[in-house]
Amino acid sequence: MTIAIQIAQFILIISILVILHEFGHFLPAKYFKIKVEKFYLFFDWKFSLFKKKIGETEWGIGWLPLGGYVKIAGMIDESMDKEQMALPPQPWEFRSKPAWQRLIIMLGGVFVNFVLGIFIYIMLMYAYG
Repeated sequence: MTIAIQIAQFILIISILVILHEFGHFLPAKYFKIKVEKFYLFFDWKFSLFKKKIGETEWGIGWLPLGGYVKIAGMIDESMDKEQMALPPQPWEFRSKPAWQRLIIMLGGVFVNFVLGIFIYIMLMYAYG
């Protein structure tokens, strides 16, 4: 029974870390008025366990627990959507934004991980000295 609890705890902690990391990409993208097509915890290869469309973003939980992703419109490395890339850049797409905005969006997840690491370290030092 304890191994099942440890596995559940591990999946919960990793899920929280993945969600926070992906919000690090999602929030700057929305701030810069870029269309975010999907926000997923875990990968949804072939099907999803849960999905719901809120606004222009499809929120969901995939079945393959290997991380998560945010699909941002106009980001070729994420979508590999050749038809979309053949069209001229639209104002709501990642590729139409200036380089400094694209950099902020790409580094957003790393920044959240860094800040979370500092926060966890501070809380451990506070609790244990």
